[in-house]
Amino acid sequence: MADKIIKLGIPAGSLQEATAELFKKAGYSIKFSSRSYYPEIDDEEIECMLIRAQEMARYVEQGILDAGITGYDWIVETGANVHEICELMFSKVSRRPVRWVLCVPNDSPVKSAKDLEGKRIATEVVGLTKQYLAKHGVSAHIEFSWGATEVKPPRLADAIVEVTETGSSLRANNLRIVDDVLHSTTRFIANKEAFKDEQKREKLENIALMLKSCLAAEGKVGLMMNVRRGDLAHVLSVLPALQTPTVSSLSDPDWVDVNTIVNENYVRAIIPKLKAAGARGIVEYPINKIID
Repeated sequence: MADKIIKLGIPAGSLQEATAELFKKAGYSIKFSSRSYYPEIDDEEIECMLIRAQEMARYVEQGILDAGITGYDWIVETGANVHEICELMFSKVSRRPVRWVLCVPNDSPVKSAKDLEGKRIATEVVGLTKQYLAKHGVSAHIEFSWGATEVKPPRLADAIVEVTETGSSLRANNLRIVDDVLHSTTRFIANKEAFKDEQKREKLENIALMLKSCLAAEGKVGLMMNVRRGDLAHVLSVLPALQTPTVSSLSDPDWVDVNTIVNENYVRAIIPKLKAAGARGIVEYPINKIID
C-alpha cells in the first residue's frame, strides 16, 4: 500500500495558503504546522510535503515527489521533463497569469531587447532570460538576483527580468516594462513514471477534476425561478447562461421551473429584468463546483 501513496508537493511561500484554500473547496483539508514540512491531509492515500515552487518541478521529475503544484515559469526555468496534468488558474493575488517582464528605469534609453547588447541584467530566472535573449539574438551579462531585484537598476544592473501581477511594485521603483518575457499560470504536474501507474494516475486525475471544478465555479451562482409557460420565451431571452437553462415541468401545467448558472456580479442587474419578464419565486444559491 505504501508504494501507492501519492507523494504530493505543496508550494511553500506565497502560493501555500491559496493552494490549501483550493484543496479545501475541493474537499481536502490540509493542515500546516510551523515546525513541520509535512502538512497533514485528510486522505490516507496522499502524503504532502512543502516544497518551494522554484524547486517543485525538479523534484517531481526526479521521482522524489509523484506530483506537485508549481508555476509554468519554474517548469521552463528548470527544464524539468514532467507530465502536466492540468492548468490551475490561480495565484497569490488574482486569477490572472503572472508575467515575467523585462524592465528598465523610466529614464533609460533602452526601448527593446536589442538595446541590451552587452548590458547587465539581474533576475531570479536566469534560464528564462537566456532563452529570451537568444530568441532576440542579444548577448548580455545575466546575474542571478537573490531578492529585491526591483531596487538594483540603475546602479547594480541596467535592466531586470522580474515577475509581476499588478505592476505596482515596478511603478513604485520607477521602472517601466519594455517587453513580456513569459506569461505563467499554476500547473498540476506529475512524475512521468508515477503517472504510468494506473492507480496513481486515476487518483491524480480525480484530484485534478475536483480542483478544476472549484475554479470553474468561482464567481458563479445558480438562479432558479418559476415562470408561466407564456412568459418562458421572454425570460429565456434575457437570461445569460453558462449552458442552456434547465426547464422542468411543475405540478401546475401552466408553470415551469427554470434553473441556470450566471456570473455573480451580474445578478443585481438581471434579477429585476427577470421579474419584469414574468419570473417569480427567484432564488439565488451558491455554486461550489462545476464539472463539464
